[in-house]
Amino acid sequence: MLVWLSLGVGIIGADGDPANLMYFGVLAVGIIGAAIARGQPRGMAQTLFAMALAQALVTAIALIAGLGLPWSPPAEILALNGFFIALFVGSAWLFRRAARERTEGAAAHLHQ
Repeated sequence: MLVWLSLGVGIIGADGDPANLMYFGVLAVGIIGAAIARGQPRGMAQTLFAMALAQALVTAIALIAGLGLPWSPPAEILALNGFFIALFVGSAWLFRRAARERTEGAAAHLHQ
């Protein structure tokens, strides 16, 4: 959905605004992080937190530089990016929870 919105519709500015290319950095963080984490819950949690941070950085750059005006007012940029930040943080929390349950389950198994 992030790719479609940034390339097809344009989160920042009109369709085709080069500022939307910053979102490829967010995706690169996710792809590289997932490869390093090898899909393990703890590493995936860290990757998704990093993606949320990268998304927030793109938002800050867009707002501070005044990118996207007049097509994308600041409230719209905040809302759309906030949506993705919330998704990334929520997913990171779920992976973190899965990692904790996996660790607790292994520890309980060892004590039996």
